[in-house]
Amino acid sequence: MTTLLTTHDVARIVAANGLPALLARMVDYLEADFRRWPEFDKCARVASHSDVGVIELMPVSDAREYSFKYVNGHPKNTQVGLPTVMAFGVLADVATGTPTLLAELTLTTAIRTAATSVMAAKVLARNDSKVMALVGNGAQSEFQALAFHHLLGIAEVRLFDVDIDATDKLAAHLAAAAPALRVERCASTADAVRGADIVTTVTADKTNATILTADMLAPGMHVNGVGGDCPGKTELHADVLARSAVFVEFEPQTRIEGDLQQMPADFAVTELWRVLTGQAEGRRDARQTTVFDSVGFALEDYSALRLLRDCASELGLGVDVGLIPQLADPKDLYGHLVGAPVARRRAA
Repeated sequence: MTTLLTTHDVARIVAANGLPALLARMVDYLEADFRRWPEFDKCARVASHSDVGVIELMPVSDAREYSFKYVNGHPKNTQVGLPTVMAFGVLADVATGTPTLLAELTLTTAIRTAATSVMAAKVLARNDSKVMALVGNGAQSEFQALAFHHLLGIAEVRLFDVDIDATDKLAAHLAAAAPALRVERCASTADAVRGADIVTTVTADKTNATILTADMLAPGMHVNGVGGDCPGKTELHADVLARSAVFVEFEPQTRIEGDLQQMPADFAVTELWRVLTGQAEGRRDARQTTVFDSVGFALEDYSALRLLRDCASELGLGVDVGLIPQLADPKDLYGHLVGAPVARRRAA
């Protein structure tokens, strides 16, 4: 049987662990998997683009388990009462191909993305970072702010979004969830970035936007570029990358989808796993500007699914579902239909 975890199960997992503790566990799972990067069979995600958004499949596997995530990105969804991003994922046994876990990943993706940002900032941001600018105050923003506050000691967040209601929503949530975190609303990106040690950009519009320009950079700043995640969508001016040490998840994917798509093919970047394993240098000194050009990679969802499975096991959550037919004779698939109850026709 396949274990099903719904959004309600994930909410129970968060309630039982507490969001800060769950974010910390997610970072641990991510770091463990990134450190064994060479063990995984990897590829860039498969994307189906339309005029209004994108639907993607994100696969990865090692010798034991295969995972994939289905995820969309439709910025106009909020106009019809739907999230911009919706996702679910599967873990399967490599030896047999049996799907062992089917889980929601909309809430979980927000948690794993914030945890990935923290994982990168631990080796790329200055250790004394206390102020973060958060440009883009939508569905991902609370998770980013709380992760950096609880796990990296960020004491002040400076907020800006062209949608004032989004900033009001974020400020209200942060006041309730993290009263010790100072929150300042700002009138522009430049205003938010001024004095920040870390700048997180997490905007939704799928355009070649210029959210951050090189004149906004300050010595020692770390830029956490989260919003660029598909061809034709950028947030950082090319000069921001040119003036910084740039780090990525999976280089072949980031060159297609990230802010890196603006740069020539020989522009040097470092994959984050090499820093985590000590094979490459992260931040060089206190004055260096660093950029994490984060587009989201399938290995992060593999880690997230592992964590969900372990948390669900600890808490006794999830239900077994007949996603795959249980056959007395595995060669007799047709026989599974014989004698099956006839579904009642829905009343008109």
